[in-house]
Amino acid sequence: METAKKTQLSEILPEEKFKEIENVFRKHFQLGLETTDINGKEIKQVCSCDCHPAFCRVVRNSATGLKRCNKERRRSLKIAIETGQSYISLCHAGIVLVCVPVMDKDKALGGMFFGKCLWEPATKILVEDIRKCLKNIRIDEKKLAASIHKLPIIHGRKIHKAAEFLFDLLYEVAGLDPRVIRWRRQRAEQQSQIGGVIQERKKLGAEWQYPLESERELLGKVKIGDRTGAKEILNSILGTILFHNPGDIGILKARLLELLSILSRAAVEGGVDIDVMLEKNLTFVNKVMQINNQQDLCAWISTALNEFIELVYSSQDAKKITQVRPAINYIDANYDKPVTLAEIARACHLSVSRLAHIFKEQMGITIIDYLTSVRIKRAKQLLLATEQNCTEVCFQVGYNNQSYFTRTFKELVGVTPRQFRVGNRRKEKVYVPM
Repeated sequence: METAKKTQLSEILPEEKFKEIENVFRKHFQLGLETTDINGKEIKQVCSCDCHPAFCRVVRNSATGLKRCNKERRRSLKIAIETGQSYISLCHAGIVLVCVPVMDKDKALGGMFFGKCLWEPATKILVEDIRKCLKNIRIDEKKLAASIHKLPIIHGRKIHKAAEFLFDLLYEVAGLDPRVIRWRRQRAEQQSQIGGVIQERKKLGAEWQYPLESERELLGKVKIGDRTGAKEILNSILGTILFHNPGDIGILKARLLELLSILSRAAVEGGVDIDVMLEKNLTFVNKVMQINNQQDLCAWISTALNEFIELVYSSQDAKKITQVRPAINYIDANYDKPVTLAEIARACHLSVSRLAHIFKEQMGITIIDYLTSVRIKRAKQLLLATEQNCTEVCFQVGYNNQSYFTRTFKELVGVTPRQFRVGNRRKEKVYVPM
């Protein structure tokens, strides 16, 4: 079985293609490449002659050191394949190791490793840390010390750049299909964002309350085709749902079906033909019922969101959406300053009356209401994340009158800014930020 996997990788990545990848990568980053099969076993014909620097050769000269290196390869491979992206870590010996997963569609074939360097110069402290990592391995101390100082020094930003560069280079030259691995990468990133929301909810000790305000914001983002903003809000909603119902697939499916209905309505209001939307919805509903994995369900609703936004882009109202977007961008960038309708209209190259009409039609709320929602949302964040007093927060989010700020905040949130802050810092009674 192992031989078959190795042969398949060799067929997809023959020596001539590897040489092409190696030459381009070395030209940009002066580093060798090590290719392994799915079990982390080195495939010598598709490895650089210098893939193991002197330091690695010293460590691998010990049976224990070699065993640890092989274990490290398997661990890095597993994480890279599961997350669908390059995995950067400090190996068991304390130096930088990067693994780029090699996959063809959904089949994992192996990995391409590079790095074997230091983030920073080899100071006495760093050398001592490396020695501690290797304390249970029998190694020639003089050779080890000399080899540490020969390791290349590559700072973090350049390592990340190299990882992205090699990923794109490998998949292009080898002709591999990156769609599945990109799906896994997106799923991993989404789960990270959702996890952040859940941790924040735990920290606040928040009681359950469905995020209706976030849902309204999501509708607005779909209508104007704001992909990034829509995904952030969607992940926040998913995090809130999963915080209240951890591991309950049935509840998650029910909530996703509700979201589908809401997103469909937003797409139709954004100009998508109702018949097209109904046909899409049927496909989406069937898909929801077939998936029984929490991570895949979350990733799938994100994919569905993309399709809704694409439909909105191609609808007959796309021109109006394009006209509204500069207003959204202007408000998001300038909410903390005095903002007038005339200034927003100028950013859109429209008259105030025309912009007001299109904005209300596309977003479902007035420009002033949207500006107010942005300011109050930011005020909530400042009240929870900083020690600024309410007056300072008031001016920080664009208001110049504390009484008006307090009144507006209470109308939208239900409590005063001070009550909101105190309530969210007590476990016994919590007002949940939307």
